[in-house]
Amino acid sequence: MSGGKMVPAQRVRCAIYTRKSSDEGLEQAFNSLDAQREACAAYILSQASEGWSALPEVYDDGGLSGGTLARPALQRLLGEVAAGRVDIIVVYKVDRLTRSLFDFAKLVETFDKSGTSFVSVTQSFNTITSMGRLTLNMLLSFAQFEREVTAERIRDKIAASKARGMWMGGTPPLGYAPDGRTLAPVEEHAALVRHIVERYLALGNVTVLKRELDEQGITLPLRERSNGNGRIGGGQFARGQLYKILSNPIYTGRIAHGAKTHQGLHPAIVDLDRWELVQARLAGNRQGTRTRVRAASPSLFAGKLVDPAGEPLIATHANKGATRYRYYVSRGLLDGAASEGSRIPALELERAVCERVAEAFDDPIALAATIGAELTPASLGALVATAAAVAGRLRQRDRLLVQPLVQRITLMPHRIEVECSSDTVAEALGVTLAPDVTPAITVAAEVTLTRTGKALRLVQDNGAAIGGGETNAAAVRLLIKARRWWRTLRIGELTITELAATEKVSPAYLTRVLRLAFLSPEATEAVIKGRLRASVDVGSLTLAGPLPACWREQALRLMPARSVDRYAAREGRETRDVSAC
Repeated sequence: MSGGKMVPAQRVRCAIYTRKSSDEGLEQAFNSLDAQREACAAYILSQASEGWSALPEVYDDGGLSGGTLARPALQRLLGEVAAGRVDIIVVYKVDRLTRSLFDFAKLVETFDKSGTSFVSVTQSFNTITSMGRLTLNMLLSFAQFEREVTAERIRDKIAASKARGMWMGGTPPLGYAPDGRTLAPVEEHAALVRHIVERYLALGNVTVLKRELDEQGITLPLRERSNGNGRIGGGQFARGQLYKILSNPIYTGRIAHGAKTHQGLHPAIVDLDRWELVQARLAGNRQGTRTRVRAASPSLFAGKLVDPAGEPLIATHANKGATRYRYYVSRGLLDGAASEGSRIPALELERAVCERVAEAFDDPIALAATIGAELTPASLGALVATAAAVAGRLRQRDRLLVQPLVQRITLMPHRIEVECSSDTVAEALGVTLAPDVTPAITVAAEVTLTRTGKALRLVQDNGAAIGGGETNAAAVRLLIKARRWWRTLRIGELTITELAATEKVSPAYLTRVLRLAFLSPEATEAVIKGRLRASVDVGSLTLAGPLPACWREQALRLMPARSVDRYAAREGRETRDVSAC
């Protein structure tokens, strides 16, 4: 009261958020979202004396799980919170906001930064007190438990249904069309599957089979997607697609679930005897001499690399003496159908991809959030340790880990985009995914394909070679020679011309090499340990004009940007070097 008049309460801006996990009933005139919003609006009205007022914006997420924060209305609401335009978020129940303890912790942190709080209409607690926080955590724990139990029931139902021979959805294999909970043969496509099986048995090699199909103009038939969203197929068969057709037990009338197979309700389109002959031939080829020879230097990403247009890059190699050089080459270049394309050194690419994925595992909390993993505070310690071990295996390019983890790699002009399976990431981290999460995540590496000397290299945006580079033995020999020649000249018994004659080189060449004796300690170490810029080679060290006397300028010319920054910061040398220059 002031002067006998009541001072109006400060306006408190309230946003109502509603959510429903399924879309069942949302088509009704008054649905669950409307009921939640009406209850929240009534609660806000009851607090009008405190200055509460409902914002007009509608934040409804219908048919979306509470196990992920990737919900359109929630993201819009979080944007308003970050902008400081919301004071209180009102929900019908806490699990409408989220069902994950991990996600809830992130939301609370976001709310605290913006000074925003939230209220549950049907659950009374105060998060200011320790008892209130305990109550809230208990509610969220039960909500998360309920979701996990639901997910387990769904997995058990799928396993039980497949054990009874039912088709559980997805893209039907070539040769079949969906027919309720089973599959019906499409005779035209089934005949093509049988033709592929017979020709493989006759030829005995998938590469030769693919070449024959291409020469005969046999392509993948166009088919409608099961969800009616466009068409699939068209174009030539890939070797991976042929392997999948040849090894899929569904064509024998069986359903696969994990490592088990069950008798299906659908009819077979390939005789079991013929299919078993195919499996024996495939197994024999895998155990053959050629496989053992190639295993010494396998191509990690064969069949997974494409250019920006979606055209595949094929794993190939060239031999020079006893050395084998591996590449990923555009299919058009390899077939002679195109004059332009990409030819990427395989080892450079594999280093770049494995290093970038390893960096994602270096931040396991962010990675777990990205894939939609379910975490508890007690599991964080084990998560960090597991992720560190996985990152180490990735940097060693562990084939058994890398190949199932990386699904697809797109080579862009200045970037590599790596698509990883969410399931495999979760398995590697030892965590459980929430239902309805994104099946794959994408990480990007900023690298550029460039020519250094006679070689093509993938170079990071700071100028460093992928994987830290390798020691250039020729550069090290030049460095040793420069130090030896300088020691001789310092004695004063020989002139440059006389020393050049003794060493059987020209005075100009001796002078150019002699510069290397005056490299800074950091630049010298970079030469010895292979930490020079990827563009620096023997030619650039001896032919690119005089090297600067200033050590910092030497670093700028010869070393990657990251190394220059470390050099400048170390012991305050930046100030001293600038003054010395």
